[in-house]
Amino acid sequence: MDTNALRAFITIVDQGSFSEAAETLHLTQPAISKRLAALESQLNARLIDRSSRDIRLTDAGNRLLPHARRILDEIHNARVALAPDSEEVEGELSLLASHHIGLHHLPGWLRRFRRDYPQVALNVQFMESDAAYEQLPKRHTELTFVTLSDSMDTHLNVFVQWPDPMVFVAGRDHPLAALRSPSLADLSRYPALLPATGTSTYRLVSRLFLEANLPLDPQMPTNYLETLKMMTNVGLGWSVLPQRMVDDTLATLDVGHTVTRVLGGIGLSGRDLSAPARALLALVREIEGA
Repeated sequence: MDTNALRAFITIVDQGSFSEAAETLHLTQPAISKRLAALESQLNARLIDRSSRDIRLTDAGNRLLPHARRILDEIHNARVALAPDSEEVEGELSLLASHHIGLHHLPGWLRRFRRDYPQVALNVQFMESDAAYEQLPKRHTELTFVTLSDSMDTHLNVFVQWPDPMVFVAGRDHPLAALRSPSLADLSRYPALLPATGTSTYRLVSRLFLEANLPLDPQMPTNYLETLKMMTNVGLGWSVLPQRMVDDTLATLDVGHTVTRVLGGIGLSGRDLSAPARALLALVREIEGA
């Protein structure tokens, strides 16, 4: 079975179109269509339904897809196993990081990494943690750094993790800032500026209010913590932010409850890490105390 044809098939599925798959693989659209046709001819089965504008897998395509991914994973693992066993860490490393990790953690890592391993070519992408989880099965990156979820799929490996303590905050001019020890009941009287309901942070905070039988009034949800910090600073409500983000523009609210989420680096099970990925993970463990 031609691995280039398998890669074309998987890329068409992941990108959702022949044209975008061709661009990803640096091929022409007729070339990628030819590779898919050759694979279908070899397997004597139609893999993609071409009768609609959207890419839809046939039953045969759905059955082939997990096997095709595993075949390419084993080829990747073979390349990793046969890589020269030298002291030089070199090659390419593709990373994906959440916006928060990209702003507040990644710079320190990459500064050290570039100094220690100048032969490695880095490719870094940024997106929200939820979107990052959806990207992982497409295998476009080797390591992904996100807020860990308690509902992660079993096909994911957690290679490194560390706690990210969070604090309740309000703007300096907010009424809550004048209270010595505001309670959750005090907070429930004002709008809350929190990430979207599906995030780990929202679930941690909402659980506190649910257990206290108190209402929670989330306003203008956004997963960009810098935006939440700005809206909190101008007095639009209170929020819960990572401790390392809090500065003298915000007042910390001692509500008697702690919130800590967990950040980490993850990858796909069954897919071996390259030497550059292993080197970065060792550096992250050292810096974050993981």
